[in-house]
Amino acid sequence: MYTLNLMVNGRKVGPMPISEEIMMIEFLHEYLNLTGTKFGCGLGQCHACTVIVDLPNGKSETRRTCISSALTFNNLKIRTIEGHASKNSKGELTKLHPVQEAFIKHYSFQCGWCTSGFTNEAIKFYEDLKKTPIKKEDVETQIEKALGEHLCRCTGYKKYYGAMKDLIISSKGLTV
Repeated sequence: MYTLNLMVNGRKVGPMPISEEIMMIEFLHEYLNLTGTKFGCGLGQCHACTVIVDLPNGKSETRRTCISSALTFNNLKIRTIEGHASKNSKGELTKLHPVQEAFIKHYSFQCGWCTSGFTNEAIKFYEDLKKTPIKKEDVETQIEKALGEHLCRCTGYKKYYGAMKDLIISSKGLTV
């Protein structure tokens, strides 16, 4: 057994004894009851299980949880799909993240299985653009680059990409 300490959606978790065989997606589901992160292929290829990792250097990256031991997240801060919307002191939803609002406005998903992975990747991309804006003519190419590895079996991606394009073009400071 090993000891796991981390922050999940702003909440301290641990120290917890855990086996090295526990994948992060299993830890989220079974230990923390955070079931929004979806298990898709189990091979890290579909990206449905993607979460955001906020690194100590101030940067963020996305990681797939179905192929990563929970222990690889030790002493890190992660954000799951459950951690993006704002809530009041009673835990009631008060405001969605702009990416979540855009995806809903554009009816970007059907079955929703891939949505948590797409949302986490898109939020990380959105946050990156706040720090380093891109040229308007590069928006579609950069969306494809950011979201292109995510698989969706229902919508054909068009609505996710369209939602992101509209959000980026309409948000101040994301393009130059």
